[in-house]
Amino acid sequence: MKVAVVKYNAGNIFSVIHALQRMGVEPLLTDSAEELRSADRVIFPGQGEASNAMHYLREHGLDKIIPSLRQPVLGICIGQQLMCRHSEEGDVDCLGIFDAEVKRFIPVCHEDKIPHMGWNSIQNSKPSIWEGLDGEFVYFVHSYYVPLCEHTATVTEYIHPFSSAMQKDNFYATQFHPEKSGKVGQQILKNFLEMTT
Repeated sequence: MKVAVVKYNAGNIFSVIHALQRMGVEPLLTDSAEELRSADRVIFPGQGEASNAMHYLREHGLDKIIPSLRQPVLGICIGQQLMCRHSEEGDVDCLGIFDAEVKRFIPVCHEDKIPHMGWNSIQNSKPSIWEGLDGEFVYFVHSYYVPLCEHTATVTEYIHPFSSAMQKDNFYATQFHPEKSGKVGQQILKNFLEMTT
């Protein structure tokens, strides 16, 4: 199986590559349209700032390539946010795969710390790569979130409920970091790699 990881100006990409290598998968890090289109699976990870990331994606034509992919695609952290229509971070239009707007967390009491960082649970899992994982804890680091919408696949509560995972057609996404989420995250990556299309 050929697994491609999208190469762009975001952090944390090598954590995902190392997680895949621990599972016996040697992924290809690439921004080549041909290599992305020919892969069996594409992973779109990252940490960073939305407007800078979108500028890089547009400069390299990835803003057209990623939404056109037909194989299973998994966005992680800012990857999920960039797959939405618009982000408040830098007031930028994104890839538009999910019809949703990315919002900034606004604290409502003294205990609300931004970014949302650490372990939290996922709930209300729709049947997919996270099926059967209701109540399991995964690792988050983010200051922006996607509100609940028609594409919400799992829900997490922090300040208010938000989309901790999303799914539409062949596109899957997690706000949390499966590569940093122990056995639960490894199971999600395994499910994604082994799913039948």
